[in-house]
Amino acid sequence: MTYEVSSDAGAPTAADPVEEKVAAAADGDERKTEVDTKVVADVEEKKMPEPPSSDHPSVEKCSSFREESNFLSDLKEAEKKALIELRAKVEEAILEGKLLLEKQEEQKPMEKKEVAEEKGKTDPETREGGEGETAMFDQTKEKKEEVTEKEKADPEAQEGGEGEQAKLDRGKEEEEEVKEKECGEGEKAIPRQAKEEEEKEKVDPETREEEEEDEKAKLDQTADVEAEEKAAPLEEKAIATAASEAKNVGDSDKEATLWGVPLLPSKGSERADVILLKFLRARDFKVKDAFEMLRNVLVWRKQFRIDSILDEESLGVDFVAACYMDGVDRERHPVCYNMPGVFQNDKLYQETFGSEQGRERFQRWRVQLMEKGIKTLDFKPGGVASLLQITDLNNSPGPSKKELRTTMKQVVQLLQDNYPELVARNIFINVPFWYYAFHALISPFLTQRTRSKFVFARPAKVAETLLRYVPAEAVPVRYGGLKRDDDTEFSAEDGGVSEVIVKSNSTETLEIPAPEGGTTIYWDLSVLGWEVSYKEEFVPTDEGSYTIVVRKSKKMAAAELPVRNSFRNSEPGKVVLTIENNSFWKKKALYRYKIKKSC
Repeated sequence: MTYEVSSDAGAPTAADPVEEKVAAAADGDERKTEVDTKVVADVEEKKMPEPPSSDHPSVEKCSSFREESNFLSDLKEAEKKALIELRAKVEEAILEGKLLLEKQEEQKPMEKKEVAEEKGKTDPETREGGEGETAMFDQTKEKKEEVTEKEKADPEAQEGGEGEQAKLDRGKEEEEEVKEKECGEGEKAIPRQAKEEEEKEKVDPETREEEEEDEKAKLDQTADVEAEEKAAPLEEKAIATAASEAKNVGDSDKEATLWGVPLLPSKGSERADVILLKFLRARDFKVKDAFEMLRNVLVWRKQFRIDSILDEESLGVDFVAACYMDGVDRERHPVCYNMPGVFQNDKLYQETFGSEQGRERFQRWRVQLMEKGIKTLDFKPGGVASLLQITDLNNSPGPSKKELRTTMKQVVQLLQDNYPELVARNIFINVPFWYYAFHALISPFLTQRTRSKFVFARPAKVAETLLRYVPAEAVPVRYGGLKRDDDTEFSAEDGGVSEVIVKSNSTETLEIPAPEGGTTIYWDLSVLGWEVSYKEEFVPTDEGSYTIVVRKSKKMAAAELPVRNSFRNSEPGKVVLTIENNSFWKKKALYRYKIKKSC
């Protein structure tokens, strides 16, 4: 059974008209018992010939997600206003060089300080000059302090000297007492002056300390002035460097592109509008959030060198079978097939998910594959601007593989954050029961819009589900389609595939005309769900000729692959393919043919 996730509920839903009829009857107020009995009988009668068929409502109904138009004329007024506002913000950011510089500008004060410190550490001239001045000042200070300490530490010597001098002075005074009388009082002032000078010398150390402090202050002031003079050129150089870097970033912003599309709105590119609409839709047309998402995507691409990732040819050598691009769907979206079942190989699993380096390599390779798919998009209004993802969970490692589960969750988040609205639909086929529990775990990490794009198909409904979105000639034969690897018989130029409905308990014949003899007729045929009898015959135009059995009647099992056969006719006639459906369900048959002249 096929489930499609509703955009409202986010859970698998399936409608049953019969059950709705029962419910409607049960709601009746009059003669409830009689109505219920009659309806139940009617239900049982209808359920006998109508079991689950190929046109089950859950399959015929399109997915709840419908890709919106990218034509400006189809946008609502609020959506147009949001697009115009986002254009203006992107234009302003690009012209001012802030699209990739905004986060750097917030760190400019800290960066300037770090640059100055780094310059001070690395500039030998500044470093040596500062050390020399400091050393000279320290030596002068030490010498003066030694003198001061010495003078302070010799008070006894000074006192002893003063005592001897006093004795000499007294002797001299006694000898000159006589002379004092003769010389007068003027001569008595001489010893007093000498004594005052000696007292003055005792006060000089304090005065010298004050003078030293003044001299030290002058030296500090001189050193500060010289340091400022030397730091000024370095600061100017740092400012010039920052301005140059800002200019370079600004110039690169003006040439900013995303997926090969220039983002500068003033260039008037319709492709740029298509990309901006993707960011707006991913953020429910909230302009500020859409702008932040766009800027984060550009920063991420720059940091991880995404624009050059396609040049890493050896990146995904081991993962070729795990994921690949193949064909397009009915709306021309490129189709990407994911095959996690290849990781059942223990050696490959350990090499991929056994180490952090391996997991990072896998994630980078998955981004590379996404970029390859994007290169096929044109991003034009009305053109192709997204991919279709098909994930085959057949033989996929179970939930016990923690490393795989964690890595895939990271990949999903990575693609959702950096590739908005680039997946039109995610189809999961051969879904085991355990995967529904796993999906419930990762669903909280997905937006409602992303979840609405999911379609799940159990093994019995794989072909039926894929054919809703992908033409039969593009669906691989292992999924019930008609596409074969390295096909030499049919190509895209051979035309499309025809469909025919085989009703229950009926027989349908398909005729391939061969109006000329000497030709070879080729044909492909597939019946969804098979469980029918099938045979092939060549019927000549000449009534006298015999019918040739090309393939005997055979009961085809449900798991049968599509049939390819050929027949070389020697006379005009027709190839008749007979499908006998003895079941209670109608069947859908797909076929195509071509005729080549034999050599």
